[in-house]
Amino acid sequence: MKNCQLIGAPIDSGQRRAGCLMGPSAYRVAGITQALTDLGHGVSDLGDVAPAPLVEATCSNEAVHSLAETVGWTRSLAASTEAAMERGFPIVMGGDHSMGLGVVAGIAAHAAKVGRPLFLLWLDAHSDFHTPLTTKSGNLHGTPVAYIAGREGFDAFPPFPAPIPADRICLYGIRSVDPAEHAALLDHSIAPIDMRAIDEAGIIAPLRDFLTRVEAEGGLLHVSLDVDFLDPSIAPAVGTTVPGGTTFREAHLVMELLHESGLVTSLDLVELNPFLDERGRTAKLMVDLVASLMGRKVFDRPTRSFA
Repeated sequence: MKNCQLIGAPIDSGQRRAGCLMGPSAYRVAGITQALTDLGHGVSDLGDVAPAPLVEATCSNEAVHSLAETVGWTRSLAASTEAAMERGFPIVMGGDHSMGLGVVAGIAAHAAKVGRPLFLLWLDAHSDFHTPLTTKSGNLHGTPVAYIAGREGFDAFPPFPAPIPADRICLYGIRSVDPAEHAALLDHSIAPIDMRAIDEAGIIAPLRDFLTRVEAEGGLLHVSLDVDFLDPSIAPAVGTTVPGGTTFREAHLVMELLHESGLVTSLDLVELNPFLDERGRTAKLMVDLVASLMGRKVFDRPTRSFA
């Protein structure tokens, strides 16, 4: 059983559509603590993180917005997740995906401290491989993987501790990559596992190959679960919907395989916008997926009613 450390990250600064800051509260209302304790895990809710004091930050790309706020969140989340790794199993509840800048930085610092390689499983419709210099939208939720992989252009941010090599990054379920990101991914030898690859090989085979590498190297594994990994027909509460995502059955199968592997050491939940939800439908599904990752079997799953 794990000692789960719940951390709220009420972040909206990485994009322009308000609502993700309500995500941590929605997960709590949807019963994430009860779901974990029912499975026998210990749970400590550490409350919501606040951003570090803002300092002036500039970027030559005029499209970039909320830079100082995002840097502040990055600093505070890095400290919070590094400390939580010392105590147990962090589950960071967001919040838009710019929170990944700080969340993974803190986990990478812990991995370096304990001398273990860090692997990243990015369950997302998007590759998030822009930098502050290349993004056209100016939305920094599209930059975390580039920061984690050590791309240049993050001068306003703290240096990322021990960037993760390409062969330890798995972008899974990808189906929205613009040409500039695609070229950069090729330059860094990162090959996303997109939905076509999943359709051809099945939902499990490519993931099992990645988990085999994690196990062989004795690595820590951070999982970042974006709501838009799921098809919008079952998870509408996200501002970046992309058709063709994973189904209910596929998503639970991924979570159950991750549980059976015993390799996951930290988790974040991102891009939930409760303002766009239908009676908590998406929040409840995300909590159910967390429960599957943490050990709930199909015969334990309760019947849901949204009436």
